[in-house]
Amino acid sequence: MLRTIQFSVLLAIGMLMTMTTSARAQDPEQHPPEHIHMAEPSPSAAWTWATDANVFYGYNYQQRKFADFWAWESQNWFMLDGTREVGKGRLTLDGMLSLEPFTLEGIGSPQIYQTGESYQNVPLVNYQHPHDLFMGLGATYKIDVAPVTLAFTADLVGSPALGPTAFMHRESARDNPQVPLTHHYLDSTHITTGVLTAGVETGSLTFEASAFRGEEPDENRTNIDTPRLDSYSGRISWHRGAWQAQFSAGHLDKPEWYEPYDVTRLTASIGFSGNVVSRPLSATFAWGENRQAIVANGVSDAFLLEWDCRATPSTTIYGRAEVTEKELFGLGLHPAGFTHPHYYSHVDALTTGAVWDLPNVASVVRGRLGVGADITAYHPSPDLLQFYDGSRSFHVFLRWRPIRSTAHVHAH
Repeated sequence: MLRTIQFSVLLAIGMLMTMTTSARAQDPEQHPPEHIHMAEPSPSAAWTWATDANVFYGYNYQQRKFADFWAWESQNWFMLDGTREVGKGRLTLDGMLSLEPFTLEGIGSPQIYQTGESYQNVPLVNYQHPHDLFMGLGATYKIDVAPVTLAFTADLVGSPALGPTAFMHRESARDNPQVPLTHHYLDSTHITTGVLTAGVETGSLTFEASAFRGEEPDENRTNIDTPRLDSYSGRISWHRGAWQAQFSAGHLDKPEWYEPYDVTRLTASIGFSGNVVSRPLSATFAWGENRQAIVANGVSDAFLLEWDCRATPSTTIYGRAEVTEKELFGLGLHPAGFTHPHYYSHVDALTTGAVWDLPNVASVVRGRLGVGADITAYHPSPDLLQFYDGSRSFHVFLRWRPIRSTAHVHAH
């Protein structure tokens, strides 16, 4: 009953948010190139508002040797953006919330092989942590200075110029309820308290640099951590037609408390969002590398390929393939100043799934309500077989996302 109430509340909030968009808005069959960030401002309006959201509710079953585990849960987020002309430029205010601190029980969402962050002073293994209540809160000012556009962003909570677009905003990942195993190699800085970013846009290229807090969010998922500017990053992005690509690098100051060492992160990605044989397709290929100089073997890599294809007007097929190195054994407190090895294990993962949009309900729920399911198969390295041999994961879920309004692209 509690889960039913939580899901009803989530849907109600989402429907209220979408009421701020145009009543004539329609969901085009073609996916936009990347995350919809803002409706185009109307010259006659002081402010133009736009919303976006994604809500999953379902059954998560993780099959692991000797230790199956499961949960009824909801992954979700909600966005509200406003833009208006200010002086010679355009000001955008954005906010993003997640109810995961209340809809993911205990330490988070069960997910075999997943690592990253901690709970009650213990590093998480086989769980994905809930995202913070405040996932974004900031402002961007853009001004055209021919032949370039200058952009300045200040976020109390936001994402620095590091990595591809975060997984929950990538069209190639938006129908998949499971967080990538490669998350902490690519886009784990998407909820950072304290971010300053400056950028220059010229033609198809964008150059950005950020100063931000390198530490991961703490275990209190409902507060806003203390902002700091102790880390830095830079990114070069390219966008043309249905294609987009980026290369980025960043220096993170002690991201995890239990390993108080700096991390250098390198990422590169290329994405496509367009039509193939008249069907909408979004796909992303990405690589990430983490380097820890104090660690004896502190260089580890991860690769991701994910896709989302609208096979029919009501059926979407999605998938994800990952090759990654994971420190599943040996996680724990390592005092600062001592060189130590990491015990990396190799994990390959392949997810296939589908979502069927329910007919004749869009006007009632003011969005696309779909029924979905997926399965993930894993191929672990030999050192993991004693504990993970034959592991699988399954999801059966409802997915709701709003009907889109006219928007332009926010792509990385």
